Amino acid sequence: MNSSIKPIGGYFELELPESSENFYSQALKFQSARAAFYALLETGKPQRVWMPKYICDSMLLPLQALKIEIIFYDLTEQLSVCDSVQLSEKDWLLYVNYFGICSLQETKLLNRFNPNQLIFDHSQAFYAPPLDCLATIYSPRKFFGVPDGGYLITQLPVIEPETIDSQSVFRCTHLLQRLDGDIAAGYQSFQTIEASFNDVLPRKMSMLTSKMLASFDYQAIKNKRNANFQFWHEKLAQINGLKIAAEMIDGALCYPLLLEDSTTRSRLLENKIFVATYWTDVKNRTDVDSLEWKLTEKCLPIPCDQRYDRNDLTLITDLFHHSN
Repeated sequence: MNSSIKPIGGYFELELPESSENFYSQALKFQSARAAFYALLETGKPQRVWMPKYICDSMLLPLQALKIEIIFYDLTEQLSVCDSVQLSEKDWLLYVNYFGICSLQETKLLNRFNPNQLIFDHSQAFYAPPLDCLATIYSPRKFFGVPDGGYLITQLPVIEPETIDSQSVFRCTHLLQRLDGDIAAGYQSFQTIEASFNDVLPRKMSMLTSKMLASFDYQAIKNKRNANFQFWHEKLAQINGLKIAAEMIDGALCYPLLLEDSTTRSRLLENKIFVATYWTDVKNRTDVDSLEWKLTEKCLPIPCDQRYDRNDLTLITDLFHHSN
């Protein structure tokens, strides 16, 4: 059969609407953010990369695979890079826009360091636009119901892979299970699927994921996230150990709530409110008195995404004030 001929007739595929928006059309498309990072490293060949201690181990895999030296740095109380960091000529520095609330910190880093040595990880900040730096990396699956995918915007001549990722259909299991109401089974599938991203060799984003990403009303989703974030900030700012400039937030991942109280997470879970932990592996490279340890143990990323409205959120506000 001639593969260049479009098939006509037969059974139907999944039908998805076409969005009028095209987010990051200039980006190179990969199967994951960490694969995009691998492609960037392979092209740029830095001697060393400064990485925050507060980051998922999965983002270290590309560096380890390419045998590039890693130097860890501490965060300040403002979630910026500590003052002691000094970049050598062949160094790069990766900074995470944590929770999607750190765009101001990024602007300051561009003035502090050579922008051509800075990588901004926007895995938690999909709506934060790329800045004039070496590269920006995005992970749309953190924000939307898609099986995989990663975007890379860079000055370097990175070549998009020819081999297309073939695992997207299998990575949809948890999406369909949750849609069908089976959250427990879906979570088990989600954990299995997460492990599949440890294969960091770059592949081109699948047609399925590309089609799904072309179907969203991005502006409406951002508006819903902003409204929910503002709702949480009005309710929780007075008990939040993180100081957030809410007027500068646009399309955040979540509402990060830092509490000394250690019972809130379990109380939320008892009421079927699921909050992630970012990231337990951080404890292996920091100590109990550090900000990174506190963020791992005590920061609750409260959902503010497009699945919920004010009525949903109002029902659970009492849970945060139960012991405060």
